[in-house]
Amino acid sequence: MKKNSIYILMFVLAALLASCNPTPTIDSSMLDSGTISYALPDSLNKHLLSSYLPNPTPTQLNTPVIICAHGYTATTFEWDEFRSYANAKGTFYVSQVLLGGHGRSYADFKKATWEDWQSAITWEYKNLSDLGFKKIYLAGSSTGAPLIINMVKSRFFDQYTSPKGIFLIDPIVVSSNKTITLIGLLGPVLGYSTVELANGEKGHWYVYRPQETLKQLMALIDLTRRDLEDGITLPTGTYMKVYKSEKDETADPISAFMIYKGMKTSDGGKIDVELENSKLHVFTRLKGRDGVTTADTDLQQKVFAEMEAKMKQ
Repeated sequence: MKKNSIYILMFVLAALLASCNPTPTIDSSMLDSGTISYALPDSLNKHLLSSYLPNPTPTQLNTPVIICAHGYTATTFEWDEFRSYANAKGTFYVSQVLLGGHGRSYADFKKATWEDWQSAITWEYKNLSDLGFKKIYLAGSSTGAPLIINMVKSRFFDQYTSPKGIFLIDPIVVSSNKTITLIGLLGPVLGYSTVELANGEKGHWYVYRPQETLKQLMALIDLTRRDLEDGITLPTGTYMKVYKSEKDETADPISAFMIYKGMKTSDGGKIDVELENSKLHVFTRLKGRDGVTTADTDLQQKVFAEMEAKMKQ
């Protein structure tokens, strides 16, 4: 190994070790504590369409519904604004899934696998399909995106009503933080990493990221990259569009290109990809952020309107 490479590695190791400790300090204001839970029955019932609309009418069954999956360390909070948009428009339903292992406590998060994360999406999709909803869509932000891509690759939809469309917001297939690739080597030493939250985000995201979950994230995105290299075909009649911030400190913009190159429609066509003039990761979520601009709000509303228009076709 070249001397410069050794110095770089030593610097990275020192930076990681300085920001991480084996045992996190958790207080009751954090999602990590378990005192704030998105997994309580009343919360789940409020966010899941299959729970709050268990006996849909024929008209409701013909109304589009979109299952929204949030990202790693997040909660259903990430899609609250889209839910509010849908409620105001009254033209489609939003079902917000809480990824498995998320929104409970640090201990529950730590032991969950990426398959556990995904199980919440498949569970709600199965329920809505079994209820007879005819126009089911999916939206995945950040890590929610590769979880949905895996559902396509594994042919999950062969058993149920095929989705009418899939929207991916800032999907992560390649991380912008290249040090995450070292987690397999350093994870047992580091224990966890931390993230800084804005005041409006506290209690809605995990502050601490256990090394076990970072390994799960790496396993998922590594698998997704390999699957995209092999090629993935969407179910018959399923539309897909990727929206990607041009500057993203979490998900490298090359992720969008890899999805564009690796996925095709059932008739061999290309999927749609749109790069956005934004530096926000998951730019459709503005609630809780500091420094939101008019341009941020305009972009969010434009994309919401485009998704609604596609579901009305």
